[in-house]
Parts: sequence; C-alpha cells; structure tokens
Amino acid sequence: MIEIAIMVEGQNGLNWPRWERIARAVEDLGFAGLYRSDHYTNADPPDIDSLECWVSLTWLAASTKRIEFGPLVTPMSFRHPTMIARMASAVDDLSGGRLTLGLGAGWQEREHTNYGFDLLDLPGRFKRYEEGLQVITHLLANDAPLSFDGEFYHLKDAVMLPRPTRRMPILIGGNGEKRTLALAARYADEWNATFQTPARFAQLNARLSELLRENKRDPGSVRRSMMKGLVFGRDDAEVQRSLAARGRTQEQLLERGIVVGTANPVVDQLGRLSDAGVQRVMLQWMNLDDLDGLQAFARDVLPQLT
Repeated sequence: MIEIAIMVEGQNGLNWPRWERIARAVEDLGFAGLYRSDHYTNADPPDIDSLECWVSLTWLAASTKRIEFGPLVTPMSFRHPTMIARMASAVDDLSGGRLTLGLGAGWQEREHTNYGFDLLDLPGRFKRYEEGLQVITHLLANDAPLSFDGEFYHLKDAVMLPRPTRRMPILIGGNGEKRTLALAARYADEWNATFQTPARFAQLNARLSELLRENKRDPGSVRRSMMKGLVFGRDDAEVQRSLAARGRTQEQLLERGIVVGTANPVVDQLGRLSDAGVQRVMLQWMNLDDLDGLQAFARDVLPQLT
C-alpha cells in the first residue's frame, strides 16, 4: 500500500535541535522517509530560523541508517547545476544510497529579491531549469566529459569525480501539465505532485503515463508521489482546534488537497490516494516541536497501512 514519509518546511523555524529531534523520531517510528524544502526564507515575513538545506541533508546522511530523504525541491534558480550534482553525489554516497534528488525551477519571489537572485519570467525559468536538468543528468550518469553551450550554462570538458556509486533517482515536482509533466517524462525517476485531490491526481497521472510512452519509457519506471498538507488529531476535539486555528472547515481543506482527521479518516483518505496511483505521500509536519503528535500518528495510522 501507500508509503508514508514526513516533510518539513526548512525555512519555517527549523534549526539544529529541531532537525535532530525530528530526524531521530522519523527514523525510529517507522516512516519511510524524511524530506524538506530548500528555501532561504518564507514567502511572507517575519523571517524565522531557516536551516540550510544541503548542510542539513549531509548531517542526515551520516546520522540515520534507514530512511530515504531528499529536498522537495532544490531550485535551479539559486543553485548551479554542477554544484547540485556534486553535493548530491557526495551526500548519496555518504548515506549508502538513500537520497532522492528533488529538483525544481524556483518560484518564491521574496527570497530571490531579498538575496539577489534572478527568478526570471516563467518561460525563462523553465528554460534554465531544463538546461540544468540536462547538465545534472549527464554528470550523474555518464563518465564522458560534458561540454555544454546553453543560454544559461556553459561548460567545457566538465567531469565529476569521484563517480557516483549508484544511479541516483531524480525527482521532479509540480502539477503543470504542459511544462512539468513533460520534463518529468524526459528526466525523472519520480514525479511528485503537490496538494492534489485523488481525482485530479488520477488525471495528471494518466497524462504522465501518456508522455512517458511518447518518450519510449515504461510508465512503471517512474515512481508517483505527492506532498500533502496534514491536519491530524488524536481525537475529534484536537482536530477541531486545529481547524479553528486555520480558520477553515474540514471540507474546505479537503478540497485544497489536505489530509484531515483522526486516524481512521486519515487512513481512508490515504487509501483513496493509493487507489489513484500515489505510491508515496510526503505529509507536511508543520509543528516542528510536536513529537508527541508524530508518535501518535505513527502508532495509530502506520500499522493500518501495512
């Protein structure tokens, strides 16, 4: 059945003590993996703690033994593709082959403005993204040097040493039918949708399968996953308090692609995602200090999904 991983927003108050506690809990409680965003800051102020993504993943690789992990996702807009490939290869090797390299075009205007990066308009952003994907996939998978003369990146006889010890999976995240799914069909080992209802995911999933076949790839060769919001409560009263704090009803959140409820309703919702084709779900755990809630979720939900 569907695999359950945890996802945290690394710019939303994450620091070393919180990261270490969450990582230990996710590893010990039986979740499939731990993923995190790669941002300088949140889209809206105030600025709060933001633990650097790749430094934190390096620690995670050396400090855990079982869980899979990765960025959801690393933006090409403020990280050079050759450096992404070098970091990812080293972190994957350090972990014994547990990293999934999530890559994105970049989207958050505030961090690009505040820290001096050019986000570009949408066509330019995706052009840069595809060039970066071409560079990264070559460096990770080919021994031959790469010379590349694109609009955004220029390389001459670029090689990456030491060579990766395995072919690391590439994850492409997003819901766009025209650009994102087309790139996933060409470059991805995993496609990660975000905040979709089961019905909408099924439509996007079918379209990706069509595109994979057009690219002469087996649709079953690409894992399907989804990042989802989560409102979980140990009882109905706790769920209602969380809904009141958000100022939304359960129906409104469900329509926005968020998992809501106590253990049994959550299991039902995850089951419908599985029926729609989702193989792994990365559930946003927004309260970084609520390890008791994480333990309750693992105790009450995970055994029903095995």
